[in-house]
Amino acid sequence: MARFEGNPILEPVPEHPWESKYVFNPAMFELEDKIHYIYRAMGDDMVSRLGYARSTDGCVIEERLPYPVFEPLNPEEARGVEDPRVTVMGDTCVMTYTAFAHTPQIGITTIKVKDLLDRRWLWGERIYPFHGATNKNAALFPRKIDGKYVMFHRIDPDLWITHSYDMKTWFDSKKVMSPRNGAWDSAKVGIAGPPIEIDEGWLQIYHGVDDKRVYRLGALLLDRDDPENIIYRSADPILEPCETYERQGLVPNVVLAVAQ
Repeated sequence: MARFEGNPILEPVPEHPWESKYVFNPAMFELEDKIHYIYRAMGDDMVSRLGYARSTDGCVIEERLPYPVFEPLNPEEARGVEDPRVTVMGDTCVMTYTAFAHTPQIGITTIKVKDLLDRRWLWGERIYPFHGATNKNAALFPRKIDGKYVMFHRIDPDLWITHSYDMKTWFDSKKVMSPRNGAWDSAKVGIAGPPIEIDEGWLQIYHGVDDKRVYRLGALLLDRDDPENIIYRSADPILEPCETYERQGLVPNVVLAVAQ
């Protein structure tokens, strides 16, 4: 994979107290021929908030708002909102994120596509589907399967799948993938962005962590009608940290992918 020569495309802004220290882990999705980013930022208080940026080509940032578009609101988010993933479903953007207080857990909320495009940050109810359980790295499939919403999530160190009719109550949670001893994904595994539907089924980019806490990316091919059935899992990583901006930072030695 070729890295963009202009990396990094987003950096901290010292003049903005909420994003003066770190920016990382964006959700990246396309609407109306534009690439939109909801990105995690940390500032002087080291509490995570989410900002917004936009690009035409996915590389050069054309617009970036000077204020956060999603902030901690509830006790479950006392230490921040982290690591968004956005799935576009019809006229609605569904955002999963990590709500962090005493423990990290999954949060889900929505915003209408029109409101996002008009920069009206009218987020819906904040749902914590596994309330109080240590859980993160969640993303929804971009369409229902057998009439149900489907979501991947991680209960360390494994990848799990779960289902819902209303995005509030989730059921049939099942472990679908575990780390591999002695491999590049030996410590834990988690999904990257939402799955992508292709001719062969579902393409899922995932991250794996080894015993030295190095994050790399791999790929899965999932059955179209039964996505807990993994048809293929890459033996080797498809991307690993090598550049300075990938090997340094709040959490060093990391590459992640969070696009839809």
